[in-house]
Amino acid sequence: MKAENVAVFFYGLFMDKSMLASRGISPSSATVGYVDGYGLRIGRRATLVPDENNRAYGVLMTIRAEDVRALYSEKSVADYVSEPVSVMLPDGTQEPAICYNLPESKLEGTNRQYADSLLTLAGKLGLPGAYLEQIREQIG
Repeated sequence: MKAENVAVFFYGLFMDKSMLASRGISPSSATVGYVDGYGLRIGRRATLVPDENNRAYGVLMTIRAEDVRALYSEKSVADYVSEPVSVMLPDGTQEPAICYNLPESKLEGTNRQYADSLLTLAGKLGLPGAYLEQIREQIG
């Protein structure tokens, strides 16, 4: 039986393919894109919150469904829930995907190290300067 693959939009440190590889996860595809109607918030980790006037950037990856389940069973992200999103890709096409977000009621704390790491990764991925500035503003 063939393993089921899932399109997942990552916007936090899971955008880092080498970090996923260190957990035994190999995306079959990875493309930078964005979702409209969401804003990035950084607490102990990152999450997207509904914001009709905003846009969140990240990476659309195709990975095995069992790898997604294993990834989000980890204690630090176990409270995240999946929701459908439409990811706009550089060629102008939109792709349906799932995105894991922390309910706003559970967003708390700060994590300077996480935010700094996210800023560095977002820069390496070539995300827009205005988006990098949004991350910087949340570092404080």
